[in-house]
Amino acid sequence: MTKRIARMLGATGAVLGGLVLLHAATPTFWVVSTQADFLKGEADGLAIDNLGRLTLGPAVSLVAESAAPALWTILPAAGGGYWIGSGNDGQVLRVGTDGRLATAFDSPEMEVHALAPAPGGGVYAATSPDGKIYRVAADGTSTVFFDPDDKYIWSLAVGADGVVYAGTGEKGLIYRITPDGKGERFYDTRSTNVVALAFDREGRLLAGTSNPGRLFRIDGTGKGFVLLDSPFKEIHSLRVDASGTIYATAVDGEAPETSPPGGPTSAPKSPTPTASVSTDIVTFTVVGTSGQSGSSAGASTSKSTSSNPKGAVYRIAPDGVWETVWESADDTPYDIVPDAPGGLLVGTGPKGKIFQVGADPAHVTLVGRAAAQQITRMVRDARGELVFVTSNPGKVFRLAATPGPQGTYLSDVRDAETVATWGVIRWRANGGGAVAVSTRSGNTSTPDDTWSDWSAAYRDASGDAITSPKARYLQWRAVLSAAGGGAGPVLTSVSAAYLPRNRRPEVTSITVHPAGTVFQRPFPTGETVELAGFDSTPVDGRPGIGPATSGPQPTLGRKLYQKGLQTFAWTAADEDDDTLQYDVYYRRDDETDWKALKRGLWEPILVWDTTSVPDGAYTIKVVASDAPSNAPDAALDGEAESDSFEIDNTPPRIEVGAARHEGGRTILPFTVRDDRSAVNRVEFSVDAEQWKTIYPKDGIPDSRVEQFELVLDGNVAAANVIIRATDAMNNIATATGRR
Repeated sequence: MTKRIARMLGATGAVLGGLVLLHAATPTFWVVSTQADFLKGEADGLAIDNLGRLTLGPAVSLVAESAAPALWTILPAAGGGYWIGSGNDGQVLRVGTDGRLATAFDSPEMEVHALAPAPGGGVYAATSPDGKIYRVAADGTSTVFFDPDDKYIWSLAVGADGVVYAGTGEKGLIYRITPDGKGERFYDTRSTNVVALAFDREGRLLAGTSNPGRLFRIDGTGKGFVLLDSPFKEIHSLRVDASGTIYATAVDGEAPETSPPGGPTSAPKSPTPTASVSTDIVTFTVVGTSGQSGSSAGASTSKSTSSNPKGAVYRIAPDGVWETVWESADDTPYDIVPDAPGGLLVGTGPKGKIFQVGADPAHVTLVGRAAAQQITRMVRDARGELVFVTSNPGKVFRLAATPGPQGTYLSDVRDAETVATWGVIRWRANGGGAVAVSTRSGNTSTPDDTWSDWSAAYRDASGDAITSPKARYLQWRAVLSAAGGGAGPVLTSVSAAYLPRNRRPEVTSITVHPAGTVFQRPFPTGETVELAGFDSTPVDGRPGIGPATSGPQPTLGRKLYQKGLQTFAWTAADEDDDTLQYDVYYRRDDETDWKALKRGLWEPILVWDTTSVPDGAYTIKVVASDAPSNAPDAALDGEAESDSFEIDNTPPRIEVGAARHEGGRTILPFTVRDDRSAVNRVEFSVDAEQWKTIYPKDGIPDSRVEQFELVLDGNVAAANVIIRATDAMNNIATATGRR
């Protein structure tokens, strides 16, 4: 064992304390310490800030639960409680101050996408398809308030004068409707859908559209001005804070195409509550966007480098200057609520997260997560707490205004890629309160009842041995608790060490280059030409050439030819990325025992001087070992054999017959024989003149025995003729014409 390996094993023992053999010598450390890392897990009652700190956050509590798959919108009711628009049953629901949910109005249509306050404590409800606006009184009685020709009504807004504005699709029209229900076209956005409506502080109408995703400002005369032409497909929601600053969410998804019972109904691609929440009013199953983008953080600021964001939040100042304050490759923003001065709360999908976006500079904190896929609409209640509705499933939740006493974090699942022995788990935390960390393990990618039970809480934050059984997958849980009503702890990192079972390396291919073909080393170390793979003694690395991990064949330099040399190159793979070392063996095809050709090679290339062995058909075997990266008892070998190849260093034989003279010509017969290779080329020279090619009697030089007749004009003496024969292995023989 080398000193380097001994030191490696010593360090491993110190970290993992008593791990058995048959494992890789170097442990792997799973470290969770950044916001991107923590966002891969699930936080309940915890906040994750942009510095990667896990703290107690406001609790998310269930207010009411409906049978509808989607709750699209929520509006505070005049006497307390809330109005809610649902789909795909097209109902207006009422949540009382006691939290009870009741149906206030059941429309003939399938979706209620927008609500707005109506006189007398009632509500205007916009439905689709065959869009209508109903006026629903506080007691639940209803009348049709406005019935345009448009199929979809996506948004409503009521001005200070009681005039109602309705945003529609498929033609992207905005209607102006007086309190007596008389409506007219107010503005044509030349888009597909008008998804969001609001008023700026001057009372001018704001409209967010889809296809294209633009934000319009429209004055009282119906003159429109584009405030924002976004690169996204849709401006989904609009909010205006007390300073007159406008906030807009932009999304980039589309709804799946489905049909209701009774056959298909043609419908446009609906505006996105649709990327992750289907607002296609012909659907009965609300489908969320699946998956997330690997390693990206769940949220980012305007300086995000995301190449394909799902959505963004824009801030537009009263003077029209806008900027991106948040975007994400993982989460789609559906609604926003102004928070502290200049800050925002952003409700997203497909994981039901709520992010808090700070003012300037922008910083992002995950403050809550609902047990639903999409957060579709948010409002503030009288106590300042956030109340919001969701889809997949349709529920009503409340986000508390202050941190709760306890929260739980569930990490994502770590795949060790093979059965692993777990080492120690350690964490860093500060502040008051307590942190309880536990683990569980299993051999299925998703935790189920076949996994081990959660371990008892570990006691030593500086390093406690993981007690979960050996398995392929590991998950940890952290419970943060405040102490006596004081401030809670701050968890900044968790790391778990594990040692995967060593996996066998594999020699994936062996290339036998043509005999005599060699390659100049591309980076010579001296003045002489160095051949790649040609060295008389194996070494543990050489100057400028260290041990190589598994990977492709080395870069080869200029091709050269040197008789008697045979070059082999191979590729090897190791799933553990271990450093590999190679032994090469050979045998004649008529033998069974392997003989060592070269041991301890670091590079996957070897040049063999074949003049050291008899001619014949040979095979080589390459054995790859991961011993440099593993303890002696844990190291594994992988091997492969090459195709059979010929070694032939013996020149052909030229057998000259008796010359004869016929008709003034000299005819010299001869035969060329070779024991192992085909005769490749035969030439002759008379009186040391230029070499000329002669072909065999059958016309093709392709056999190990070829017969020739050399016909010369005049009575040339046979002794003046030189014959040169070359076989397929470039062995050369010469003879004179004299018998």
